[in-house]
Amino acid sequence: MTAVITGGTTRSFSSFWRFWTATTVSGVGSAVTLVALPLVAVTVLHASVAQVGLLAAAGQAGWLILGLPAGVIVQRFPLRGLQVATDLIRLVALTSIPVAWWLGHLTYAHLVLAALTVGLATVVFDVGNATFLPAVVDKKDLTARNGLMSGTLAVTQTGGPSLGGLLVQLSGPVGALCVDAVSYLVSALTLRTLPELPRTAAASPARTGFGRQIREGWQFVVRHPVMMPCMWWATATNFVCGALVALTPTYLVREAHLSPFVVGLLIAADGVGALVGSLAAARLAARFGTARVMVLASLTGAVLALAMPLTVGLGSALFFVAGNAGFNAGVVIGSIVTRTHRQTESPPQLLARVMATVRFVSWGASPVGAVVSGLVAATAGLRPALWLVCACAFVGPVVLLTSRVREQRDLSEEAVRPRPQSVIQ
Repeated sequence: MTAVITGGTTRSFSSFWRFWTATTVSGVGSAVTLVALPLVAVTVLHASVAQVGLLAAAGQAGWLILGLPAGVIVQRFPLRGLQVATDLIRLVALTSIPVAWWLGHLTYAHLVLAALTVGLATVVFDVGNATFLPAVVDKKDLTARNGLMSGTLAVTQTGGPSLGGLLVQLSGPVGALCVDAVSYLVSALTLRTLPELPRTAAASPARTGFGRQIREGWQFVVRHPVMMPCMWWATATNFVCGALVALTPTYLVREAHLSPFVVGLLIAADGVGALVGSLAAARLAARFGTARVMVLASLTGAVLALAMPLTVGLGSALFFVAGNAGFNAGVVIGSIVTRTHRQTESPPQLLARVMATVRFVSWGASPVGAVVSGLVAATAGLRPALWLVCACAFVGPVVLLTSRVREQRDLSEEAVRPRPQSVIQ
């Protein structure tokens, strides 16, 4: 076991790579479930378009329910134990689906409850991850390490849905969920080998009220001239992402008449785009500036997203690939530079609450997008709904172009930094 991390200053090479391994293994299983869970609803339970949208929303609703308190929760409990516990909760929730199916008792309500449970645990896990990373990585390496994490996620997003489609083809969608359940067990066992993060490194807050601690994180973000518009960019973008997650599996199966394996391959294109974006983000940001790259990447991704609805069958599937990959490349570039900005510009004692605030607002838009897309598809049809969702991809760039970000070369320019003492009194 490596030396214990102390004071947030000692960086452990081994700890980072074990942290990376746990996140990667879990990510592979989650990417498989991205394809398998809606296909369980569609092919096993014969769910409607609206029900599939509601299922996707349940999986993402955790940010609306637990997003703000998660930052305080992460700071009040031992981080390693909390991460292991959330992995085990997700393991139990997903394992219950194949067990219920084998017993002949699987219902749509069971799927929704399992998706909600996994989503709630994921909220706490993800906020904990964002807090842990700056404790084991030097500040100067954060952009590169965030790029590596995003690049790894992109690889799992590329291979995971393809693997999920293949597993669905071979063993059925319920069997494919077993892969995700096992991945959470492996992740928990790997995280258990990490040293516990001391309270000083975790920047535990003073003994103040729960509500006040939440307000301090919220006020820092909304008073920041760069973090606030970046949060609204992320909110608009995640609305589109949530809508696409809910809509595209059903669209590709019922409108484009593609097999589950091909659906997995096409959905995996978002991982290809994310990989390209993660590899390019640090280099482009260093050369042109983080703010400029973010605006350009977001606008380019929105333009390319309009290609997705042009897919009407196997012969036009490359339109979906180009649109899906291009949109996600822009999303990942923006995500990397804004996440690094928050990690480096937030006071250490506020970091977990800043991350939780931004994710509560921005990731909370994902289930809203999922529900809205399902309702639109149920009333207007799948293809008009997909056109509308892709058009909404332009809202994010508009937010940036009408904010102070448009005037900056870099997000972290000295002139736009707020003073933390104006928030914490």
